[in-house]
Amino acid sequence: MADDSTTTIRATFDAREAADLAVEHLVQQHGISRPDIFIQSATDRNTTGSKPSGGDASHEDGSRDDGAHEGEIEVSGDISANQIAAVQRSLGDAGAIRVSER
Repeated sequence: MADDSTTTIRATFDAREAADLAVEHLVQQHGISRPDIFIQSATDRNTTGSKPSGGDASHEDGSRDDGAHEGEIEVSGDISANQIAAVQRSLGDAGAIRVSER
């Protein structure tokens, strides 16, 4: 008999770019429906991540003219139990700094 139970997987990222990449991995590689994936601040702060990347990088002299990066980003979703190991690997490949399930 197949295990058709589900679990919620959570991954924490320090850059929005990595969180967005993780969502694409979940949708394209694992067939998880986009409306079933949630992106939110991992803390009570409004955040785009705790480190700059891509278009949100600072100027060459280190100055910034945008909001400060404060806090990490959490990506979560419900997956079938038989996908846990593969999804954990994909989230790690996308740059997750922590992955947990419950």
